[in-house]
Parts: sequence; C-alpha cells; structure tokens
Amino acid sequence: MGGRSAELRIWWYAAGYFGCYVPYSALAKALSGGDLPGMQRGLSGLSLLPISTLASLVGMFAFLSAMRWWRFAGQRRVLGLSLPFPGFWTFLSGVCTAGIIATTTLAYTFDGVSIVFMMLLMRGGVLVIAPLTDFASGRRVRWFSWIALGLSMAALLVAFLGKSESSLAMTWVAAVDVVFYLLGYFVRLRFMSRLAKSDDLDLTKRYFVEEQMTATPLVVGTLALLALIGHGPEMLEIRSGFTQLWSSGRAATIIGVGVLSQGTGVFGGLILLDRRENSFCVPVNRASSVLAGLLASLLLAVVLGLEMPGGAELAGAGLVISAIVALSLPPLFAKRA
Repeated sequence: MGGRSAELRIWWYAAGYFGCYVPYSALAKALSGGDLPGMQRGLSGLSLLPISTLASLVGMFAFLSAMRWWRFAGQRRVLGLSLPFPGFWTFLSGVCTAGIIATTTLAYTFDGVSIVFMMLLMRGGVLVIAPLTDFASGRRVRWFSWIALGLSMAALLVAFLGKSESSLAMTWVAAVDVVFYLLGYFVRLRFMSRLAKSDDLDLTKRYFVEEQMTATPLVVGTLALLALIGHGPEMLEIRSGFTQLWSSGRAATIIGVGVLSQGTGVFGGLILLDRRENSFCVPVNRASSVLAGLLASLLLAVVLGLEMPGGAELAGAGLVISAIVALSLPPLFAKRA
C-alpha cells in the first residue's frame, strides 16, 4: 500500500500545481495588461515583483513551519543558537530557483507576448533538457517516459504552429528571460538528480527545504538592493513596486499572485524531486502547467474579453492529456500485475 501511495503522490502534487498555476498566470497577465475592472493602465512586470516575492517569502516560511519541515535542513550554530542552514550545493540550486521564480512571473507580463507563446518556449525548452540531464546522470529513461516526452513536445509544436505572427511577437527582453529560465532549470535538474532523487524521503525533504529557504529570500534581497541603487528605468520600476504599489488599490491582488507563485514552487519542486527519472517527472510538471496556462487563457477570454485560445492550442491540450495517460497507466498496470 505504501508503495502504491508513493507512486500516486506525484499526481496529487500535479493537481496542487495546476490549482495554483491557473489563477497565478491569469492574475499576473491581467495585472500587467491593465485588464482587471477599474484599472486605467497595466502594471509593469518589474514593479509587480517586490510585493509578489515578499508574499512568496511569507508563504514559504508559513508552509515549512506548518509542515514542521525545518528540522530536515542542515544546522549551524550562530550566537549559541542552532539555525537551519543550506549546504553549498543546495544553496546553488536555490540560486537557480530564485532565477526561475523571477523569470516565470516576468514571462507573463511582457506587452504583446501571449501567455501561451511564452509557455511554449519555457515548457518546451525544459522538456528537451529532461532527457539530457538523465543521460548525464546515468539514469535509465523508460519507454513510456519517451512516449510522454514526445507527445508533450508535439503538443507544444502544434500550438506553436497554430499561432499568428502577432501572437508570436518576441522582444529581446523576453528572449533573455527565457534563456535565464532554461539555464536555471538545467543546473537545478542536474543538482536534483545527483543529490536528492532517491527513496530516502528525509534526504529529499532536506534538499527541498534548503533550496526553498535560499531561493525566495535571495530574490527579495536582490530586488531590495536594485531598488536602493535606483539607477535607470528598470531599477526605478522595482523601487516603485516597494514604495508606491502598496497604495495602488491592487496590493491585495499582487499578494495573491505571490502566494500562488509560492504554491507553484512548492508543488512543482516536489514533482521534480520524485525519485523517478527526469524524463518522467518533467512531463508531469510541464503538462500540468500547459493545461493550467490554457485554462487561464480561456478564463481571461470569457471573463475579461481577451483573445480566445485557438484550435491548435486546444489540440495541443489533447496531446498533453495523452501524455499524462502515457505516464500514469503503465506504472499502475505494473503494480496490479
């Protein structure tokens, strides 16, 4: 029974990831586009980051405290007190996660670039990275993982080819955002494969806690430093996020974006830390976010009158569902046999 529960756990994480990702991506896009009722103009992605990441920071501490997982972290004595402290490699993984947190939120705020297109680039890139990290780590990639990987990539390709040129608009800032996102995931998956993907749940939890306690505080600290420097329009936008948006009437919504972002980080991280190969875990993670992004686009179209997803994107969602079936059924049949 315990083994079956462990096999199914990843799907519960995927459900949590999906549940957080739908409102997270929809609200981030609506705020940046000025599409919520009463908004006269959109808010820049950089100005959204301070409040949203502060909310993520509070959410991270609340989650780890509620789960009583701080005890799994490494400990160091500071002024006579034993405090949780990350190891060197989990700290580096946390640095990569910090980059992923910031670039993910920014990805849904670029003017003229659709949620689906950014999602295609970011999810498709990580899908390509997954088997590469498995090969580099010496992990066996099972046949149904290859099938799911192929179906997931086909879904992204179908949706990509079905988009109009205007929907595929790409600025150099958006391109840099995607590059840093993919680089962060490549390094992070390598560390996970080497240090945390095992049957030892305590080891997995230690990695998770140390990574989380590094990532969000690092993002907040970096943003605060850039706001203090305040040189150039980008840094001034970050400063306005710390000083002006609290009284904008949208602070509560931005806080919601931050809490939901932390939720995607928690559930997404637990999916990737599953002991199975990256070519299994990454499609589960990516498929959940692709379906969530599609539903978010549908909600924005129905509720706020934004552009409706096209037939190609719906066809891509069908392929994603096929990928989920390909991943889930063979292990379940094997357990019954």
